[in-house]
Amino acid sequence: MNLPPGTAPIKPEFLASLQPRDIPDDDAAEGTTSHVNGRPDAAPSTEGTEEVGKKLSGAQRKKLAKEERKKHRGANKGRRFQKVRDDVELCFRVASGKECEFGNECRFTHDVSAYLAAKPRDIHFPSPDDLLDVPPFVRLPDVEMAESRDGPQSSLDFTTTCPIFQRTAECRHGLKCRFLGNHVRAKENGDLELVVDEEKKARLAAAETELNFIDGDTLKKLRTKKYPHPIADAYLKEIQNTGDERQADTITDAAEPAAEAALEAQAQPPHAAQPCGTDNTDCSQDDTPDVPLRSVEKKRLHWTGKTYLAPLTTVGNLPFRRLCVDYGADITCGEMGLAMSFLQGSKEEWSLVRRHPTESIFGMQIAGSKPQLLVPAAEIIGRECAGNLDFVDVNCGCPIDLVYKTGSGSALLDAAGRLGKILVGMTKALGDIPVTAKLRTGVKDGKNTAHKLMPRLAAEWGASAITLHGRTRQQRYTKLADWDYIKQCVDAVRECEAEEDLPPVPIFGGGDCFSSEDYWHKMENYGVDGVMIGRGALIKPWIFTEIKERREWDISSRERLELIRKYAEYGLNHFGSDTAGVNTTRRYLCEALSFQYRYVPIGLLERLPPRINDRAPAFRGRDELETLLASPDSRDWVRISEMFLGPAPESWTFTPKHKSNAYGSEEGQG
Repeated sequence: MNLPPGTAPIKPEFLASLQPRDIPDDDAAEGTTSHVNGRPDAAPSTEGTEEVGKKLSGAQRKKLAKEERKKHRGANKGRRFQKVRDDVELCFRVASGKECEFGNECRFTHDVSAYLAAKPRDIHFPSPDDLLDVPPFVRLPDVEMAESRDGPQSSLDFTTTCPIFQRTAECRHGLKCRFLGNHVRAKENGDLELVVDEEKKARLAAAETELNFIDGDTLKKLRTKKYPHPIADAYLKEIQNTGDERQADTITDAAEPAAEAALEAQAQPPHAAQPCGTDNTDCSQDDTPDVPLRSVEKKRLHWTGKTYLAPLTTVGNLPFRRLCVDYGADITCGEMGLAMSFLQGSKEEWSLVRRHPTESIFGMQIAGSKPQLLVPAAEIIGRECAGNLDFVDVNCGCPIDLVYKTGSGSALLDAAGRLGKILVGMTKALGDIPVTAKLRTGVKDGKNTAHKLMPRLAAEWGASAITLHGRTRQQRYTKLADWDYIKQCVDAVRECEAEEDLPPVPIFGGGDCFSSEDYWHKMENYGVDGVMIGRGALIKPWIFTEIKERREWDISSRERLELIRKYAEYGLNHFGSDTAGVNTTRRYLCEALSFQYRYVPIGLLERLPPRINDRAPAFRGRDELETLLASPDSRDWVRISEMFLGPAPESWTFTPKHKSNAYGSEEGQG
């Protein structure tokens, strides 16, 4: 059978159509970030309405058809997300069985009976044994639903299980939990009492408690600019005294020689210290400041051969990272955070450093445009996350306009002097926490610069590991990653290390890895210590198992549904099991499904391994569940979420990142 070039080679018996369906535009979708609330899309365009009722020529019809197709490509840039809350909001302290210090002045209700009467029925969370590959795909318990809304127990389902209670032996949401029946019992007087298993709670605390929580007092200090960062202050004063701060902040090539000369000069103290003992004074007991670690004294990273999950904005959250760890990811990195937002005490930004105990090697990624932002932010992060952070990655590759135009992300590729100051300062500020860098091959297509920059990252500026994505900023995902150039850059770094007798730093390549065969081919032929995996893990999180076991896994539809169940469980543990947490989990589960539907089961393919950029025609799976999991309709993703998170509220809708997956309303969502 002759299929168009770039089409996934699906066996004829599974084809529903020979026409490749629209491939999601990763370039356009990458043009948004979770850090900024976009404005709602403008009202529908009225352009062309004057043609209504008129007979159109063939050229005009062709033009309109082209415009119509264009409207369904790219990103939905006006996506907004709002929390869905209970109709009657119960005070959190009362819900937890405690006294509220505000008493009658509390803005939330203290009437538990009224709250439970208005509360929807408990959600049933299925076990792995409840999953099926035939409709309805999840086996529900044979429990008679209570019709009466008069009693306080009318919303309870005592057969359900609360994922938080099962993991920690206590549910922090108390009576507000949507799985309440699992951890409540009725007292003799009819009142409800929360259940806590203290022995199990103490035993599980270390294994289930997330790390790197930042308290309110710390955030307040940051917001009021009262958080001290003496190492950063001293370093910034030092580079200011060199007199080249203006040149260091200039991106043009003409300023680079001066900036680089200043970088070398700043390694020397600006003022020579008076030699001790010149006036016959005993200085042996004088207090001296702590000496910052040199880069060669930093904790070395032994990452060769380890699997690395890329930092992924929006979708690379803690529940998804936990899922990838379950399937074999060794190194995980949090979503990109903005240095300015960390310094401003943004609660949302600081949540990005949260770590689960199962993440054995965990780092966070930060983006910023200059030392004045990144060095103080690094010092604060290093202090607040001490002992629970294995590395800090500097983003030198983000291609989106919002980041690039501020001088951050891939803009740093053309500002070597400024990047050097950032890395040197962060290395000092972070103490023994290593600094790593992730970059692209260059800014403009056809003008690669990474081979000049990479040898300097470790040798001159102290980077402890380097990751190179084999595309330029301009290229985005329009062409395959250039692995030959990645090898050229690796060779340049190794040559520099050999000349200067430096220990080798781990170098990871990235781009288009989608199978075990592809991974090991890159490892054996391009000189890298590992391959960072991004889109491949989003589409098939089990790719890490394939790599570890050196096989292509023909995963069944039921196994994939178990993966989705596990994601929902981890999401509820992280975001919460109350109404707001359930629907936040639903939103991120739908985001995950917006990538996973793109997986074509390898049992349906005529040749292996699959390629990440192949476009799949419409196809039928080997069973009904496999067909459902391949649906590009975002309404089906919501339907899948309802198997684990209950019916979506009427006020909740989901707008996918890619326009090609949008059906119906594209307004607000929660």
